[in-house]
Amino acid sequence: MNSIVKTETATLGGGCFWCLEAVYQEMRGVTHVESGYMGGQIANPSYDQVCEGTTGHAEIVRVSFDPELTSFREILEVFFTIHDPTTLNRQGNDVGTQYRSVIFYESEEQQTIARQVMADMLAVWDAPLVTQLLPLTTYYKAEDYHQNYFRQHPLQGYCAFVVAPKVAKFRTSFAHKLRS
Repeated sequence: MNSIVKTETATLGGGCFWCLEAVYQEMRGVTHVESGYMGGQIANPSYDQVCEGTTGHAEIVRVSFDPELTSFREILEVFFTIHDPTTLNRQGNDVGTQYRSVIFYESEEQQTIARQVMADMLAVWDAPLVTQLLPLTTYYKAEDYHQNYFRQHPLQGYCAFVVAPKVAKFRTSFAHKLRS
């Protein structure tokens, strides 16, 4: 018997997309992660244009997941653990609106869940959250060389010093959510 897996999508920005992509690729229930751009005013932006910080786009990931194995809430709980949602337009040394903390919701249900999780996170963080909660807009897939970046370049400097610690934090904090 052939069964069809129903998937849902979470669209998130929290710094460099390589970091988020690497973490969610290890999460049980996630079926696909793709890096891209969203939230700006330029159609089909390039990475170089987004890095200039003038397009309005954020580096984001689209996380496809099986709601039978993980929930949108759990996706967001990981999101708020692996990046700092209290620094405006910044994650570590990555500075600019393209690195902002943002959740793009695709339904009223996702918006409601995101608001609930954000309210819960107020007790976790010492500073106010600056995470934007916005309706889904046009998505642009990032260039192919950005896809699966950490898996392909784990020893590259940025990956070793920025991405790897976030993956390690996920593995420690969410051991019960790791792929088997």
